[in-house]
Amino acid sequence: MNAIELTPEHPVEEVTQLAERAEAAGFDAVFASNHYNNRDPFLTLSSIARATETIDLGPGVVNPYETHPVRLASRMATLQEVSDGRGLFGIGAGDASTLSNLGVERESPLRRVLEAFKVAQDLWAGETVNHDGTFQATDASLNYAVEEIPVYVGAQGPHMLRMSAKHADGVLVNAAHPRDLEWSAERIEEGRAERPADRGAVDVAAYASVSVADDGKAAREAARPPVAFIAGSAAPPVLDRHDLDHDRAATIGEAIGRGDFEEAFGAVTPAMIDAFAIAGTVETVAERIATAREHVDSFVVASPLGPDLEGAIDLAADALARAGTD
Repeated sequence: MNAIELTPEHPVEEVTQLAERAEAAGFDAVFASNHYNNRDPFLTLSSIARATETIDLGPGVVNPYETHPVRLASRMATLQEVSDGRGLFGIGAGDASTLSNLGVERESPLRRVLEAFKVAQDLWAGETVNHDGTFQATDASLNYAVEEIPVYVGAQGPHMLRMSAKHADGVLVNAAHPRDLEWSAERIEEGRAERPADRGAVDVAAYASVSVADDGKAAREAARPPVAFIAGSAAPPVLDRHDLDHDRAATIGEAIGRGDFEEAFGAVTPAMIDAFAIAGTVETVAERIATAREHVDSFVVASPLGPDLEGAIDLAADALARAGTD
């Protein structure tokens, strides 16, 4: 699978047009990112579903804290219906700092995610659910039929990676660098070893921040914002894996926390861009994607895409083709 992430920070009509362009460029799937300060991903995806014909689509990713998991399952089932069965359910624990802005404490993230998508699968199968775990549901059911929906879990930490490989249909690995993807692949293999045979194969996708343009310098500059958010919240072992300055990463995180984005983005180093994004010309991006694909089955071109969104979609598709991806 070659997929692309579109961010509903832009008007729904504009994101829908970008999705149409992605479908024409040959992408297999589109994920709409989920941030409370952007437009609603499900409304955006519904618009995309009406404007496209073959491309799969889903949130990338929703979390089971902002919305009750049963309600989340129903919203995803509705998208599956309006897209004529093209839905992909992207779910993850969500960003702790973002959730804290909403007064939500991210408790037991692994259990919450696992219970949420297992309950969703039971509901989609027509079952009545009684659940008492990280959330409660009593005699919950859907009064309409739902086709089977693949579940992709956004994962980065070792436990979430293992759980996803054991239980989900796919894993969206939040990483771009071969070092991180190789480490993640080892955790995923541990989960695969415990995966029941009747679940079939699990699709492992690199969900990588990509910025591509004819001007490689401009592409790297466009990668600063997402890299700042990644670096500012990166765990110490991740920083050590890339020999990155802990103090500078902490400074970036603190600047983001107080809303000083100019300082945060300006503090991003070239080494951080190399570690947490794939940025540059088509040739550079193609080479990095080819290396990344040694550790995964699929690839998601995630934001920022590039300084020019429309052009970046076509350039990213070109890079994927040059990388020899399916």
